[in-house]
Amino acid sequence: MAGSGTSGSDVAHAGTPGNALSGGTTLLFAVASGTAVANVYFAQPLLATLGREFGIGTAAVGVVVTLTQVGYGLGLFLLVPLGDLVGRRALVVTQLALLAAALVAAGTAATAPVLLAALASVGLLAVVTQTLVAFAASLSAPERRGGTVGLVTSGIVVGILLARTVSGALADLAGWRSVYLLSAASALTLALALRRVLPHRPKPPAPMRYARLLRSTVTLFVEERLLRVRALLALLVFAAFSTLWSCVALPLSEPPLSLSHTAIGAFGLAGAAGALAAAPAGRLHDRGLAGRTTGVALVLLTASWLPLAFTRHSLWALVLGAVVLDLAVQAVHVTNQSMLYTARPDAGSRLIGGYMVFYSVGSAVGAVASTTVYDRSGWGAVCVLGAAFSALALLVWATTRRCAATRGVPGR
Repeated sequence: MAGSGTSGSDVAHAGTPGNALSGGTTLLFAVASGTAVANVYFAQPLLATLGREFGIGTAAVGVVVTLTQVGYGLGLFLLVPLGDLVGRRALVVTQLALLAAALVAAGTAATAPVLLAALASVGLLAVVTQTLVAFAASLSAPERRGGTVGLVTSGIVVGILLARTVSGALADLAGWRSVYLLSAASALTLALALRRVLPHRPKPPAPMRYARLLRSTVTLFVEERLLRVRALLALLVFAAFSTLWSCVALPLSEPPLSLSHTAIGAFGLAGAAGALAAAPAGRLHDRGLAGRTTGVALVLLTASWLPLAFTRHSLWALVLGAVVLDLAVQAVHVTNQSMLYTARPDAGSRLIGGYMVFYSVGSAVGAVASTTVYDRSGWGAVCVLGAAFSALALLVWATTRRCAATRGVPGR
Protein backbone atom coordinates (compact mmCIF):
# COMPACT_ATOMS: atom_id res chain seq x y z
CA MET A 1 0.00 0.00 0.00
CA ALA A 2 1.04 3.56 -0.54
CA GLY A 3 3.38 4.76 2.11
CA SER A 4 3.65 1.37 3.79
CA GLY A 5 7.40 1.37 3.36
CA THR A 6 7.97 4.79 4.86
CA SER A 7 7.84 5.82 8.43
CA GLY A 8 6.84 9.35 9.46
CA SER A 9 9.36 11.54 11.16
CA ASP A 10 7.63 11.00 14.46
CA VAL A 11 6.40 7.46 13.96
CA ALA A 12 9.67 5.59 14.18
CA HIS A 13 9.84 3.54 17.35
CA ALA A 14 6.45 4.83 18.45
CA GLY A 15 5.17 3.09 21.49
CA THR A 16 8.52 2.19 23.03
CA PRO A 17 8.92 3.14 26.68
CA GLY A 18 11.26 6.00 25.85
CA ASN A 19 8.61 7.60 23.69
CA ALA A 20 5.71 7.33 26.14
CA LEU A 21 4.01 10.65 26.81
CA SER A 22 4.27 12.14 30.28
CA GLY A 23 1.15 13.47 31.93
CA GLY A 24 2.33 17.06 31.59
CA THR A 25 3.15 16.75 27.90
CA THR A 26 -0.18 15.06 27.20
CA LEU A 27 -1.93 17.94 28.98
CA LEU A 28 -0.06 20.46 26.84
CA PHE A 29 -1.06 18.54 23.72
CA ALA A 30 -4.69 18.73 24.88
CA VAL A 31 -4.53 22.46 25.70
CA ALA A 32 -2.85 23.35 22.42
CA SER A 33 -5.25 21.23 20.38
CA GLY A 34 -8.28 22.72 22.10
CA THR A 35 -7.03 26.29 21.76
CA ALA A 36 -6.33 25.87 18.04
CA VAL A 37 -9.62 24.22 17.13
CA ALA A 38 -11.59 26.81 19.12
CA ASN A 39 -10.83 29.32 16.38
CA VAL A 40 -13.02 27.36 13.97
CA TYR A 41 -16.05 27.83 16.24
CA PHE A 42 -15.65 31.38 17.55
CA ALA A 43 -17.99 32.81 14.92
CA GLN A 44 -21.00 30.64 15.75
CA PRO A 45 -22.45 32.78 18.60
CA LEU A 46 -21.54 35.91 16.63
CA LEU A 47 -23.40 35.16 13.39
CA ALA A 48 -26.20 37.66 13.97
CA THR A 49 -23.71 40.41 14.90
CA LEU A 50 -21.39 39.69 11.98
CA GLY A 51 -24.35 39.61 9.62
CA ARG A 52 -25.48 43.06 10.76
CA GLU A 53 -22.01 44.64 10.74
CA PHE A 54 -20.96 43.31 7.33
CA GLY A 55 -24.36 43.35 5.63
CA ILE A 56 -24.73 39.56 5.27
CA GLY A 57 -28.33 38.31 5.17
CA THR A 58 -29.76 35.57 7.40
CA ALA A 59 -29.84 32.96 4.63
CA ALA A 60 -26.21 33.64 3.68
CA VAL A 61 -24.63 34.25 7.08
CA GLY A 62 -23.76 30.57 7.36
CA VAL A 63 -21.01 31.25 4.80
CA VAL A 64 -18.95 32.70 7.67
CA VAL A 65 -18.77 29.25 9.24
CA THR A 66 -18.65 27.46 5.90
CA LEU A 67 -15.55 29.28 4.63
CA THR A 68 -13.74 28.54 7.87
CA GLN A 69 -14.61 24.88 7.40
CA VAL A 70 -13.54 24.98 3.74
CA GLY A 71 -10.18 26.35 4.83
CA TYR A 72 -9.99 23.64 7.47
CA GLY A 73 -10.71 20.98 4.85
CA LEU A 74 -7.96 22.29 2.56
CA GLY A 75 -5.53 22.34 5.48
CA LEU A 76 -6.37 18.76 6.33
CA PHE A 77 -5.44 17.65 2.83
CA LEU A 78 -2.52 20.00 2.19
CA LEU A 79 -0.90 20.49 5.62
CA VAL A 80 -1.67 17.60 7.97
CA PRO A 81 0.01 14.93 5.77
CA LEU A 82 3.25 16.90 6.13
CA GLY A 83 3.51 15.27 9.55
CA ASP A 84 4.58 12.08 7.73
CA LEU A 85 7.22 13.99 5.78
CA VAL A 86 8.85 16.61 8.03
CA GLY A 87 9.39 17.02 11.75
CA ARG A 88 6.08 17.56 13.49
CA ARG A 89 7.69 19.86 16.06
CA ALA A 90 8.66 22.45 13.44
CA LEU A 91 5.35 21.97 11.64
CA VAL A 92 3.33 22.64 14.82
CA VAL A 93 5.29 25.76 15.82
CA THR A 94 5.17 27.26 12.31
CA GLN A 95 1.45 26.68 11.89
CA LEU A 96 0.66 28.28 15.25
CA ALA A 97 2.68 31.39 14.37
CA LEU A 98 0.90 31.73 11.01
CA LEU A 99 -2.45 31.09 12.72
CA ALA A 100 -1.78 34.05 15.00
CA ALA A 101 -1.25 36.28 11.94
CA ALA A 102 -4.52 35.11 10.35
CA LEU A 103 -6.38 35.81 13.59
CA VAL A 104 -5.04 39.36 13.68
CA ALA A 105 -6.29 39.83 10.11
CA ALA A 106 -9.77 38.60 11.12
CA GLY A 107 -9.86 40.80 14.21
CA THR A 108 -8.98 43.93 12.23
CA ALA A 109 -11.07 43.25 9.09
CA ALA A 110 -12.96 46.27 7.77
CA THR A 111 -14.91 44.64 4.94
CA ALA A 112 -16.74 41.35 4.44
CA PRO A 113 -14.30 39.99 1.80
CA VAL A 114 -11.32 40.60 4.11
CA LEU A 115 -13.13 38.98 7.03
CA LEU A 116 -14.10 35.92 4.99
CA ALA A 117 -10.60 35.51 3.55
CA ALA A 118 -9.06 35.82 7.02
CA LEU A 119 -11.46 33.26 8.49
CA ALA A 120 -10.73 30.84 5.64
CA SER A 121 -7.03 31.23 6.50
CA VAL A 122 -7.80 30.65 10.17
CA GLY A 123 -9.49 27.38 9.23
CA LEU A 124 -6.57 26.37 7.00
CA LEU A 125 -4.04 26.81 9.82
CA ALA A 126 -6.19 25.54 12.69
CA VAL A 127 -5.54 22.01 11.39
CA VAL A 128 -2.46 22.08 13.63
CA THR A 129 -4.93 20.40 15.98
CA GLN A 130 -4.85 17.21 13.90
CA THR A 131 -1.07 17.33 13.60
CA LEU A 132 -0.98 17.31 17.39
CA VAL A 133 -3.38 14.34 17.56
CA ALA A 134 -1.19 12.30 15.20
CA PHE A 135 1.92 13.39 17.11
CA ALA A 136 0.43 12.26 20.42
CA ALA A 137 -0.67 8.93 18.93
CA SER A 138 2.81 8.30 17.52
CA LEU A 139 4.41 8.86 20.91
CA SER A 140 2.01 6.59 22.79
CA ALA A 141 2.44 2.89 23.51
CA PRO A 142 0.09 0.84 21.28
CA GLU A 143 -1.90 -0.55 24.19
CA ARG A 144 -2.53 2.98 25.46
CA ARG A 145 -3.02 4.74 22.15
CA GLY A 146 -6.81 4.92 22.29
CA GLY A 147 -6.68 6.41 25.77
CA THR A 148 -4.10 8.98 24.69
CA VAL A 149 -6.13 10.01 21.66
CA GLY A 150 -9.18 10.21 23.91
CA LEU A 151 -7.43 12.50 26.38
CA VAL A 152 -6.15 14.84 23.67
CA THR A 153 -9.60 14.82 22.08
CA SER A 154 -11.04 15.78 25.46
CA GLY A 155 -8.97 18.95 25.17
CA ILE A 156 -10.35 19.50 21.69
CA VAL A 157 -13.92 19.10 22.92
CA VAL A 158 -13.30 21.53 25.77
CA GLY A 159 -11.84 23.97 23.24
CA ILE A 160 -14.92 23.66 21.05
CA LEU A 161 -17.41 24.16 23.86
CA LEU A 162 -15.47 26.99 25.51
CA ALA A 163 -15.08 28.65 22.10
CA ARG A 164 -18.77 29.51 22.07
CA THR A 165 -18.84 30.55 25.71
CA VAL A 166 -15.69 32.68 25.58
CA SER A 167 -16.62 34.16 22.22
CA GLY A 168 -20.05 35.25 23.43
CA ALA A 169 -18.76 36.69 26.70
CA LEU A 170 -15.88 38.60 25.11
CA ALA A 171 -18.16 39.98 22.39
CA ASP A 172 -20.47 41.42 25.04
CA LEU A 173 -17.58 42.82 27.10
CA ALA A 174 -15.21 44.16 24.45
CA GLY A 175 -16.72 43.59 21.03
CA TRP A 176 -16.39 40.66 18.63
CA ARG A 177 -12.95 41.75 17.40
CA SER A 178 -11.43 41.11 20.83
CA VAL A 179 -12.22 37.40 20.40
CA TYR A 180 -9.81 37.01 17.50
CA LEU A 181 -7.12 39.36 18.79
CA LEU A 182 -6.88 37.61 22.16
CA SER A 183 -6.81 34.25 20.42
CA ALA A 184 -3.87 35.46 18.32
CA ALA A 185 -1.93 36.20 21.51
CA SER A 186 -2.78 32.72 22.83
CA ALA A 187 -1.55 31.06 19.64
CA LEU A 188 1.80 32.84 19.86
CA THR A 189 2.20 31.88 23.52
CA LEU A 190 1.50 28.23 22.74
CA ALA A 191 3.94 28.27 19.83
CA LEU A 192 6.72 29.34 22.19
CA ALA A 193 5.75 26.78 24.85
CA LEU A 194 5.56 23.89 22.40
CA ARG A 195 8.87 24.83 20.81
CA ARG A 196 10.48 24.24 24.19
CA VAL A 197 8.85 20.95 25.19
CA LEU A 198 8.02 18.99 22.02
CA PRO A 199 10.55 16.22 21.34
CA HIS A 200 12.69 16.12 18.22
CA ARG A 201 12.42 13.09 15.98
CA PRO A 202 14.87 11.96 13.28
CA LYS A 203 13.72 12.43 9.71
CA PRO A 204 12.93 9.28 7.73
CA PRO A 205 15.90 7.96 5.72
CA ALA A 206 14.07 8.31 2.40
CA PRO A 207 11.19 10.75 2.75
CA MET A 208 8.57 11.02 0.02
CA ARG A 209 8.25 14.12 -2.10
CA TYR A 210 5.31 16.36 -1.23
CA ALA A 211 3.37 15.62 -4.42
CA ARG A 212 3.73 11.89 -3.85
CA LEU A 213 2.67 12.35 -0.24
CA LEU A 214 -0.59 13.98 -1.34
CA ARG A 215 -1.20 11.26 -3.93
CA SER A 216 -0.62 8.61 -1.29
CA THR A 217 -3.37 10.18 0.85
CA VAL A 218 -5.79 9.63 -2.01
CA THR A 219 -4.41 6.12 -2.56
CA LEU A 220 -4.97 5.28 1.09
CA PHE A 221 -8.60 6.28 0.73
CA VAL A 222 -8.98 3.93 -2.23
CA GLU A 223 -7.19 1.02 -0.57
CA GLU A 224 -8.32 1.28 3.05
CA ARG A 225 -11.98 0.32 3.45
CA LEU A 226 -11.87 1.33 7.11
CA LEU A 227 -10.91 4.89 6.11
CA ARG A 228 -13.78 5.09 3.62
CA VAL A 229 -16.36 3.88 6.12
CA ARG A 230 -15.17 6.01 9.02
CA ALA A 231 -14.78 9.08 6.79
CA LEU A 232 -18.39 8.77 5.63
CA LEU A 233 -19.52 8.46 9.24
CA ALA A 234 -17.51 11.58 10.10
CA LEU A 235 -19.16 13.53 7.28
CA LEU A 236 -22.66 12.66 8.46
CA VAL A 237 -22.00 12.97 12.19
CA PHE A 238 -20.39 16.39 11.89
CA ALA A 239 -23.07 17.57 9.47
CA ALA A 240 -25.51 16.85 12.32
CA PHE A 241 -23.20 18.55 14.83
CA SER A 242 -22.87 21.66 12.66
CA THR A 243 -26.61 21.70 11.97
CA LEU A 244 -27.15 22.42 15.64
CA TRP A 245 -24.25 24.67 16.55
CA SER A 246 -24.06 26.73 13.34
CA CYS A 247 -27.75 27.64 13.55
CA VAL A 248 -28.89 27.62 17.17
CA ALA A 249 -27.70 31.21 17.74
CA LEU A 250 -30.38 32.43 15.32
CA PRO A 251 -33.52 31.30 17.21
CA LEU A 252 -31.87 32.11 20.54
CA SER A 253 -31.11 35.69 19.49
CA GLU A 254 -34.60 36.35 18.11
CA PRO A 255 -37.85 37.08 19.99
CA PRO A 256 -39.27 35.74 22.21
CA LEU A 257 -35.93 34.55 23.64
CA SER A 258 -33.66 37.43 22.52
CA LEU A 259 -30.64 36.14 24.43
CA SER A 260 -27.31 38.00 24.66
CA HIS A 261 -24.02 36.77 23.17
CA THR A 262 -22.95 35.61 26.62
CA ALA A 263 -26.13 33.62 27.21
CA ILE A 264 -25.97 32.03 23.75
CA GLY A 265 -22.33 31.12 24.19
CA ALA A 266 -23.05 29.63 27.62
CA PHE A 267 -25.12 26.90 26.00
CA GLY A 268 -21.87 25.59 24.58
CA LEU A 269 -21.09 24.41 28.10
CA ALA A 270 -23.69 21.73 27.57
CA GLY A 271 -21.11 20.13 25.32
CA ALA A 272 -19.03 19.28 28.39
CA ALA A 273 -20.55 15.82 28.07
CA GLY A 274 -18.55 15.42 24.89
CA ALA A 275 -15.32 15.96 26.79
CA LEU A 276 -16.44 13.42 29.38
CA ALA A 277 -17.17 10.87 26.65
CA ALA A 278 -13.90 11.21 24.75
CA ALA A 279 -11.49 9.42 27.09
CA PRO A 280 -13.88 6.53 27.94
CA ALA A 281 -14.55 6.03 24.24
CA GLY A 282 -10.81 5.71 23.65
CA ARG A 283 -10.52 3.13 26.41
CA LEU A 284 -13.44 1.16 24.96
CA HIS A 285 -11.54 1.07 21.67
CA ASP A 286 -8.50 -0.31 23.48
CA ARG A 287 -10.77 -3.09 24.84
CA GLY A 288 -11.94 -4.03 21.34
CA LEU A 289 -15.41 -2.46 21.65
CA ALA A 290 -15.10 0.20 18.95
CA GLY A 291 -17.98 -1.13 16.84
CA ARG A 292 -20.48 -1.30 19.68
CA THR A 293 -19.43 2.10 20.98
CA THR A 294 -20.11 3.62 17.57
CA GLY A 295 -23.54 2.03 17.29
CA VAL A 296 -24.73 3.15 20.74
CA ALA A 297 -23.42 6.68 20.11
CA LEU A 298 -25.26 6.95 16.78
CA VAL A 299 -28.54 5.84 18.37
CA LEU A 300 -28.09 8.59 20.98
CA LEU A 301 -27.23 11.12 18.30
CA THR A 302 -30.44 10.41 16.41
CA ALA A 303 -32.53 10.55 19.61
CA SER A 304 -31.00 13.90 20.66
CA TRP A 305 -33.03 15.79 18.07
CA LEU A 306 -36.32 15.09 19.85
CA PRO A 307 -35.61 17.38 22.83
CA LEU A 308 -33.80 19.84 20.56
CA ALA A 309 -37.04 20.32 18.61
CA PHE A 310 -38.54 21.96 21.74
CA THR A 311 -35.78 24.60 22.06
CA ARG A 312 -38.16 27.55 21.52
CA HIS A 313 -40.41 26.29 24.33
CA SER A 314 -37.80 25.13 26.85
CA LEU A 315 -34.13 25.99 27.18
CA TRP A 316 -33.75 22.88 29.35
CA ALA A 317 -34.74 20.86 26.29
CA LEU A 318 -31.88 22.51 24.42
CA VAL A 319 -29.46 21.66 27.23
CA LEU A 320 -30.57 18.01 27.31
CA GLY A 321 -30.39 17.62 23.54
CA ALA A 322 -27.00 19.36 23.30
CA VAL A 323 -25.52 17.16 26.05
CA VAL A 324 -26.63 13.96 24.34
CA LEU A 325 -25.61 15.18 20.86
CA ASP A 326 -22.11 16.28 21.87
CA LEU A 327 -21.51 13.12 23.90
CA ALA A 328 -22.49 10.95 20.93
CA VAL A 329 -20.50 12.92 18.36
CA GLN A 330 -17.27 12.83 20.34
CA ALA A 331 -17.62 9.13 21.15
CA VAL A 332 -17.82 8.37 17.42
CA HIS A 333 -15.00 10.78 16.62
CA VAL A 334 -12.52 9.34 19.13
CA THR A 335 -13.36 5.79 18.11
CA ASN A 336 -12.85 6.65 14.45
CA GLN A 337 -9.42 8.21 14.97
CA SER A 338 -8.20 5.47 17.29
CA MET A 339 -9.21 2.77 14.81
CA LEU A 340 -7.52 4.52 11.92
CA TYR A 341 -4.21 5.14 13.64
CA THR A 342 -4.11 1.59 14.98
CA ALA A 343 -4.73 0.22 11.49
CA ARG A 344 -1.81 2.13 9.88
CA PRO A 345 0.52 3.92 12.34
CA ASP A 346 3.09 4.35 9.54
CA ALA A 347 0.65 6.64 7.73
CA GLY A 348 -1.00 8.20 10.78
CA SER A 349 -0.95 11.83 9.64
CA ARG A 350 -2.27 11.00 6.19
CA LEU A 351 -5.04 8.77 7.52
CA ILE A 352 -6.19 11.29 10.11
CA GLY A 353 -5.84 14.17 7.63
CA GLY A 354 -7.86 12.33 4.99
CA TYR A 355 -10.48 11.37 7.55
CA MET A 356 -10.76 14.92 8.84
CA VAL A 357 -11.37 16.27 5.34
CA PHE A 358 -14.74 14.57 5.55
CA TYR A 359 -15.25 16.00 9.04
CA SER A 360 -14.73 19.46 7.57
CA VAL A 361 -16.99 18.82 4.57
CA GLY A 362 -19.74 17.61 6.89
CA SER A 363 -19.37 20.66 9.11
CA ALA A 364 -19.55 22.99 6.12
CA VAL A 365 -22.60 21.22 4.69
CA GLY A 366 -24.37 21.38 8.03
CA ALA A 367 -23.65 25.11 8.42
CA VAL A 368 -24.98 26.10 5.00
CA ALA A 369 -27.92 23.70 5.02
CA SER A 370 -29.11 24.60 8.52
CA THR A 371 -29.08 28.38 8.08
CA THR A 372 -30.76 28.06 4.68
CA VAL A 373 -33.44 25.73 6.04
CA TYR A 374 -33.97 27.96 9.06
CA ASP A 375 -34.49 31.03 6.87
CA ARG A 376 -37.08 29.21 4.77
CA SER A 377 -38.85 26.88 7.19
CA GLY A 378 -37.82 27.59 10.79
CA TRP A 379 -36.29 25.68 13.68
CA GLY A 380 -38.49 22.59 13.40
CA ALA A 381 -37.23 21.93 9.88
CA VAL A 382 -33.63 22.35 11.09
CA CYS A 383 -34.20 19.60 13.66
CA VAL A 384 -35.63 17.33 10.97
CA LEU A 385 -32.49 17.98 8.92
CA GLY A 386 -30.21 17.13 11.84
CA ALA A 387 -32.17 13.97 12.63
CA ALA A 388 -31.91 12.91 8.97
CA PHE A 389 -28.10 13.27 8.99
CA SER A 390 -27.95 11.29 12.25
CA ALA A 391 -30.25 8.49 11.11
CA LEU A 392 -28.34 8.14 7.85
CA ALA A 393 -25.09 7.74 9.81
CA LEU A 394 -26.71 5.01 11.90
CA LEU A 395 -27.86 3.26 8.72
CA VAL A 396 -24.34 3.44 7.23
CA TRP A 397 -22.85 1.98 10.41
CA ALA A 398 -25.36 -0.87 10.58
CA THR A 399 -24.95 -1.73 6.89
CA THR A 400 -21.14 -1.63 6.83
CA ARG A 401 -20.87 -3.50 10.14
CA ARG A 402 -23.05 -6.28 8.76
CA CYS A 403 -20.90 -6.47 5.63
CA ALA A 404 -17.71 -6.48 7.70
CA ALA A 405 -19.05 -9.28 9.91
CA THR A 406 -19.73 -11.47 6.87
CA ARG A 407 -16.11 -10.91 5.80
CA GLY A 408 -14.79 -11.73 9.25
CA VAL A 409 -13.51 -8.20 9.98
CA PRO A 410 -13.86 -7.51 13.75
CA GLY A 411 -14.78 -4.28 15.50
CA ARG A 412 -15.76 -2.29 12.44
